[in-house]
Amino acid sequence: MRDAVLVDSHCHLTFPELHDRLDKVVAAMKASDVGMALCVSVDLEDFALVRAVAARFPQVYASVGIHPDNAPGVAVDEEELVGLARDPRVIAIGETGLDYYRLKGDLEWQRERFRTHIRAARRSAKPLIIHTRAAAVDTLRLMREESAGAAGGVMHCFTESWEVASAALDLGFHISFSGIVTFKNATELKEVAKKVPLDRLLVETDAPYLAPVPHRGKPNEPAYVRHVAEYVAQLRSLPFEEVAAATTRNFLRLFRLKRGSH
Repeated sequence: MRDAVLVDSHCHLTFPELHDRLDKVVAAMKASDVGMALCVSVDLEDFALVRAVAARFPQVYASVGIHPDNAPGVAVDEEELVGLARDPRVIAIGETGLDYYRLKGDLEWQRERFRTHIRAARRSAKPLIIHTRAAAVDTLRLMREESAGAAGGVMHCFTESWEVASAALDLGFHISFSGIVTFKNATELKEVAKKVPLDRLLVETDAPYLAPVPHRGKPNEPAYVRHVAEYVAQLRSLPFEEVAAATTRNFLRLFRLKRGSH
């Protein structure tokens, strides 16, 4: 397989909208010059399926972790995460983080779960995939307290302010943009996308959700990451090829992969 032109740094190929037609999804990736994708775990029950997809398709990698919205109140075992992360197809821990938008009340369990993921990432020497929604202050605080920068990682599907992006960059993290950046009302996010250093920029779909313009409202898929990269290139007044090359290079460096390793 030739080297990747584009990489979808975050998608959920095990979700029914995609898993039921995986061969077509992967073929569409190839047709759009999307050479790799990271299939992200959202709970440990789903992990075996995530791992199976990564085993079936050499251009797909896996992560291991529990989304902050999933299994409310359930503690995560650090040793289990570390053990599962030893799999060579697993290149990241997560997605993890904090989400105060959907869940209310005493969320200390969510903060402890996030701490556990950070510790597992540091022990595993694998980057973190961080989700934050309506919780930026606590997310950054826990990242600092647990030395998340030692593991590194990405703020996925970024929708926060430049102040939050800058703080994450200072901690050594990458910033990933999804189809949201193409939405008409995402004015502030477009400005952030212009400012993030090119060597810390990633693109993603978060498929099957958040399809970019011109597919908004339809099921998303990794092939559509091309629209995200094209839009970011337009925002930054750069050639598409430059943004594609940079985001692919950044992905390989962050997740410690060699070009052509798939």
